[in-house]
Amino acid sequence: MAASYVVLLAMSVTLPLLLLLAWKRWRWGRAARHVIVVVLGDVGRSPRMQYHALSLAKNGFSVTLLGFCDSKPREELLQSDRIQIVSLTELPRLTVGPHLLQYGVKVVFQAVHLLWKLMCRDPAAYIFLQNPPGLPAIAVCWFAASLCGSKLVIDWHNYGYSIMGLVHGPSHRLVLLAKWYEKICGRLSHLNLCVTSAMREDLAENWGIRAVTVYDKPASFFKETPLDLQHQLFMKLGRTYSAFRACSEPSDPDTERSAFTERDARSTVVTRLHGRPALLVSSTSWTEDEDFSILLAALEKFEQLINDGESLPSLVCVITGKGPLKEYYSRLICQKRFQHIQVCTPWLEAQDYPLLLGSADLGVCLHRSSSGLDLPMKVVDMFGCCLPVCAVNFRCLHELVKHEENGLVFEDAQGLAAQLQLLFSKFPDPAGQLSRFRKNLRESEPLRWDESWKQTVLPLIADT
Repeated sequence: MAASYVVLLAMSVTLPLLLLLAWKRWRWGRAARHVIVVVLGDVGRSPRMQYHALSLAKNGFSVTLLGFCDSKPREELLQSDRIQIVSLTELPRLTVGPHLLQYGVKVVFQAVHLLWKLMCRDPAAYIFLQNPPGLPAIAVCWFAASLCGSKLVIDWHNYGYSIMGLVHGPSHRLVLLAKWYEKICGRLSHLNLCVTSAMREDLAENWGIRAVTVYDKPASFFKETPLDLQHQLFMKLGRTYSAFRACSEPSDPDTERSAFTERDARSTVVTRLHGRPALLVSSTSWTEDEDFSILLAALEKFEQLINDGESLPSLVCVITGKGPLKEYYSRLICQKRFQHIQVCTPWLEAQDYPLLLGSADLGVCLHRSSSGLDLPMKVVDMFGCCLPVCAVNFRCLHELVKHEENGLVFEDAQGLAAQLQLLFSKFPDPAGQLSRFRKNLRESEPLRWDESWKQTVLPLIADT
């Protein structure tokens, strides 16, 4: 009762102010070259929306980016004089009352807070909204757009209800409510973008929503890392993570050595160490749609193969990212007694992540997709760095990963272990499968985000 009273009181005070402010914005009219980009999540962990903001700014729009500022966004965003980042406030998690009440209070707070932030901004021609999460953001952004004469653009990355279903089950009342809300409110937008052709078809057939497919593409800074920059990165990471440190010291004390590279003290030339470990990279948000027990089981099988005398390298396995299940999997990793495999789970600075991908030998993706309709952006970034990938199979993965052309697709831990054995046999063999996949990626020269955005999104908003 007390919580309900507080909510009603807050709404009775703020609603007249919001309506007055809306009336002012309506009279001022919309600003043709201003766009508001909304992320009801961490801006620093929303690369696609960061790319939207950067592309809009490069094409003459002023941009206001609304979102939580839990982690640092890309430096280009911070330095752009056309982009203003406005932080949203996250309500601390309630610890009393039933779960449904806690969730309801959070949604009401987010709705009022987001609406206030939107109405306090200069009027915009477009409001770009990331979905998920769409509850309550879709309805709030539509209401603000309607009052201010803006057009609402929803960028469908996945379905919010399907992600909730991983935690609560598909028949939970919150999940069913979220699905109904998403389906109804999703039709209120003026323009819809989505990440796969499969999602575009599903939106049309089952939701009555017409969308334009805008595939994720790697930004220009995702590329192969020169050897001297690889060495700098390894030495930097080695100060914190032992997996990157050299197993033995060089005879010359002035020579720098990491686990993978060595810089000559006299010539300053960087070379790869003979007998170096292979570097395997996986990135994750540590959520229920990525089962890292698959990778751990595959690594155990790989370790057993080495113990059985197979000609395989030792491995350094780097798993990057933040998320709710990181602590759980970190405990599982600590329980392993690997002798030939080192696993570390760093949170990398934004500028270091592309360098790591461009330095690695193999990427592993465990993203299954809660809806089966979105594609893992981490694989897009890996391909931008010409990094071959092993990816767990799901419904529309073929739109990105071409089996035995730019990587391999597996079903379970046994399949991944067999692929690791195949790819790392006689490592680093220049005539092996890994080298062939990397050569195919170099020759394919994937379209970069900026060029793709200009071809797909810019014409849709060119009337401004």
